[in-house]
This record gives sequence, C-alpha cells and structure tokens, in this order.
Amino acid sequence: MILILDSGVGGLSVLAPIRAALPGIAVTYVADNAGFPYGTKSEMEVATRVCALLGRLAERLRPALIVIACNTASTIALGHVRAVLDVGVVGTVPAIKPAAERSLSRVIGVLGTQATVRQPYVDRLSAEFASDCLVLRHGSARLVELAEARLAGEVVTAGDVAPELAGLRDQPGGERMDTVVLACTHFPLLGDVLAEAAGEGIGFVDGGAGIARRVAALLGDDWERGPGRAIFTRDDAHVAALRPALAHFGLDEVTAV
Repeated sequence: MILILDSGVGGLSVLAPIRAALPGIAVTYVADNAGFPYGTKSEMEVATRVCALLGRLAERLRPALIVIACNTASTIALGHVRAVLDVGVVGTVPAIKPAAERSLSRVIGVLGTQATVRQPYVDRLSAEFASDCLVLRHGSARLVELAEARLAGEVVTAGDVAPELAGLRDQPGGERMDTVVLACTHFPLLGDVLAEAAGEGIGFVDGGAGIARRVAALLGDDWERGPGRAIFTRDDAHVAALRPALAHFGLDEVTAV
C-alpha cells in the first residue's frame, strides 16, 4: 500500500496518473482537512504538522511508500520528513523544468499557493532550469478553494479563475507568457476552466505524470494490489459532499480520524 498526503483533494490529481501507471495499486489517500489550507500557513506550522502527521500514519499504516502530493508541504517539509522516517518519500515540486523546455516566448508563470511561490526552492529551480526565462509568480488561495468546491459538486467557471491568471498576466512581461506551471496539486483539477480562461497561446504543465513515473520506478514490480480508501483528519459536511468525486477516483471507503 502507498500513502498519498495532501491538505485536501488536490492530491487526487497525483493519484490519477499513479493509478494509470500502476492499475489496481492499493492506496490510502490522506486529506489533512483539519489543517487545510497549508498554503496560507507559516513554514514552521506546515513543517511541524506534516512531520507529526506522517510520523503517526507511517507507524500505524506501514506504507511501502509515501507521496506528499502537495507542493507547499513538499517545498517546506520534504527534507524534514525524509530525515525522520524510515520509508521512502516522494515529493511534489513545481514543474519549472518541463515548462522551460516547452516555452517558446521564454516567459513562464508559476501559479501556486502563497507559501509555495515564495520558497527559495522555486528560486533554485528557476536558476537551474529556466535561467534564460522570465519566471513570473502568483500565489492564489482562491484556486484551492475553487478546486475543493468543484469536487464537492459546485459549478466553477472560467470567469471564476480568470482573476488568478490575471495575477500573472498583469505583471511586466506577462503579455508574452506562453506556459504556466500549475504549482499546486489542486490546480490541475481546474485544468479545463483555466485553459478556457487563458485562451489560445498558453499551455499548462504540472508534475503529476513525473511523480507517477518516480513512484513506478521506486516500487518496480513489488507493489500491492488492493482497494483505495480515503482518510480525513476532520469529519464535516464537506467530506460528505466529496464522496462521489472520491469514488470516481477509486476511493470507495471514506473515514475520518
């Protein structure tokens, strides 16, 4: 069994390519909704919470591999988690390298949470893989909320997400931007409305496929088949509203701890 962690449902955008690469793999998806959202918290809050939660879950569930399906948690806490756990941990980082490889205009946007876009790790990725690009950044808590609402059955339109794209486009050089990194796992769940709002000439990249390849490489042929289940750290009405979407992603058992 592998364990996938996010603050909410964003990690489903990572679960989907993992399940495509390893059909039938046993998955426990953990949504730390009691700590949601991570992206507006301080680095200390995120690191402390993620390390403590994964420590308890690893001891209780004994996963073969842990996937931190959250850019914010990964850019802040991945090193800490790896230092304290004796199980392999795969993180999620902004897909700046493939974005730079794709961009023709050499202007790319990084759309993530406030906590992710301010991390030095983004500076390092930009310097290493996009040194000849103008890298624009915008932090959006609103898109996280919209993704959660959409999976709970609410309608989200291009008009709802357009102001968040404007946060990139309205910066100097933003009119030349041709590639946007979705640096929050929630955001691919809004991929179609983001594309509609962006119009022609802008493409989007995220790290889901790369994470799936890494998981498959680490597990090799030694992985367990089985059902999918979701665990929430708080039970509320939103969890009940998410059940149909969770079932669509193969998470038929839903519990709260």
